[in-house]
Amino acid sequence: MAVPQNRITRSKRNMRRAHDSLVAGNPAECPNCGELKRPHHVCGACGHYDDREVVAQVAEIDLDEEDAA
Repeated sequence: MAVPQNRITRSKRNMRRAHDSLVAGNPAECPNCGELKRPHHVCGACGHYDDREVVAQVAEIDLDEEDAA
């Protein structure tokens, strides 16, 4: 069984993990609606990408009214 020859100190262990932290996102403002969105992604609020609509947005559907009829 593999056993380390010498103990790895907390300092050396933590130096090795220095680059493992998560990086905060870089949200950008949608030029169409002004909502924050991820860069190079379709806006979730309005469906626009690169000044054109690529995903059509529909009005909210109330499923409770359809079930009652």
